[in-house]
Amino acid sequence: MEFEIRPPKSGDGAGINMLRRLPGTFENILGIPSERIKRNEDFVINMAPDTHSFVAVVKEHSEEFIIGMATLEVSANNRLRHSAGCGIMVHTDYQNKGVGTELMNALIDIADNWLMLVRIELTVFADNARAIHMYEKLGFKKEGVKKFAAIRNGKYEDELIMARISLK
Repeated sequence: MEFEIRPPKSGDGAGINMLRRLPGTFENILGIPSERIKRNEDFVINMAPDTHSFVAVVKEHSEEFIIGMATLEVSANNRLRHSAGCGIMVHTDYQNKGVGTELMNALIDIADNWLMLVRIELTVFADNARAIHMYEKLGFKKEGVKKFAAIRNGKYEDELIMARISLK
């Protein structure tokens, strides 16, 4: 399967919104079914300088279709500027096909080779075994559990705190 990784651009809000509201995806990314397109378009247009984002796109009939997105946010606090948080989402039809790994590799490249970050951190639902496996494959380690961290399908769920440390 061929796909391209690129920064998001103006006009991607509708595709990002579709992905964020997709059943099977939104439950694991803290999305909500009523999220509006404008929120996602505003995110792309008003992205802060310390926010680095990529989308994965496939071309179908000469149109791009967003199948994934990953974002790295460097801390604004001067004492935490060696670290960043990240998040990722992949369309359910394209999971387990390398899209998530390539998006994460794009974030890791920016973090390691362009921003000289030491720490990338994330949270993941404790029962999301496929995502946890991918993160571990990329060097992330489990650091702890956030009990009752988020609501999903009418229940409070735990999240794992994971981080990748890179001391070059």
